Amino acid sequence: MIYKENLKISSQGVIFTDKYGKKLTSTQASKKILARICNWYLDLKLFLVHLVSLHIPFYSIRKVVFTISGVKVGHGSTIHMGCKFFEPRGITIGEDSKIGENAFLDGRSQLTVGNHVDIASQVLIYNSEHNIEDHQFSATNEPVKIGDYVFIGPRVIILPGVEIGKGAIVAAGAVVTKNIPNFAIVGGVPAKIIGERGLKDLNYKLGRARLFQ
Repeated sequence: MIYKENLKISSQGVIFTDKYGKKLTSTQASKKILARICNWYLDLKLFLVHLVSLHIPFYSIRKVVFTISGVKVGHGSTIHMGCKFFEPRGITIGEDSKIGENAFLDGRSQLTVGNHVDIASQVLIYNSEHNIEDHQFSATNEPVKIGDYVFIGPRVIILPGVEIGKGAIVAAGAVVTKNIPNFAIVGGVPAKIIGERGLKDLNYKLGRARLFQ
């Protein structure tokens, strides 16, 4: 489908325009058409992945679907029901890590989750955002990295470009906009350091997930 507002037929032939009405060359139009088709494919893939994530209560089945879609999941890690993605191919999860129910993982840039990471329910992790100073409101992408033994509380929001250090704790409801040092405890909007984790020699394992989660 080519939207009628982007396609005009005149005595000069077929003319393609962008969303601002600017005339496109045939090469530019071809690239945009290809990009639109790729976006449709991604939308369909995400629709199918999310059907499984939302409705299949067995992680062994969900993991197969997540892996096929491009998510890299380490040994012993679990993604609980209801998790949604944006571009699964950019997401890497280490070993023995847990992603809580109804989390959102953004893979438009690289998202790396370390080993033994506990991410609670309804956590939102973004690595793409709009540039509010850009005349076309275009998106900018920056990777997010979460170190080993991190705990992220419920309903935390992590924004693009953030790196969370080893052993850090993010309190429930925090909005993380800047890097977090190793073993720091942060909370608030925006998140600020409110303490430090006393235990530094971390070697615990999170273990198995519940059967129907």
